[in-house]
Amino acid sequence: MNRVSIASVGVLAFIATVPFVGFVSGISHSPIAVAQNIKPQPQLQLRLEAEKQVVTQNQQGKQQLSWQPLQGKAVVQPKDVLRYTLIGVNKSDRPIKNLTLNQPIPQGMMYVLQSANASNDAKITYSIDGGRNFVENPTLKVTLPNGKVEIKPAPASVYTHIRLQIPSLAAKTTVKAIYQTQVR
Repeated sequence: MNRVSIASVGVLAFIATVPFVGFVSGISHSPIAVAQNIKPQPQLQLRLEAEKQVVTQNQQGKQQLSWQPLQGKAVVQPKDVLRYTLIGVNKSDRPIKNLTLNQPIPQGMMYVLQSANASNDAKITYSIDGGRNFVENPTLKVTLPNGKVEIKPAPASVYTHIRLQIPSLAAKTTVKAIYQTQVR
């Protein structure tokens, strides 16, 4: 008798499943197909390049600055200046709106003040708190020996991130940002 009831339950489960499968297959054949409603997402290709500043003297004894690409296991020394170039290419056929790119200052490095610049009307802001808040000109509260508190510009040593905010990056165009750091 147990065999008959288990078989009966199995048949009932199969019968109950058939209408559900039909319902699911009916959904997949509905006139609104998900693949038809998806707009292609903007494609942004990012590349970060690093170069080391090389100082040489020309024949007249004047210093000349040049940049040497860093590749593989590059060796840098304290006080060396590195230049980072962040390149973003919109590979899609439509603009990318409100693009935000965050770049951390690498550990062991210090941001070189006033060295950041970018194309495409990008707004550059900075963080001194690990990327939680960004402002154009970071400041710190400093308590003087007499107890008075003053607000002073943040030193380069406390900068942690750079943020680029681009209102719109047109289709098939490039945004480029450059900034420098110094090895501590």
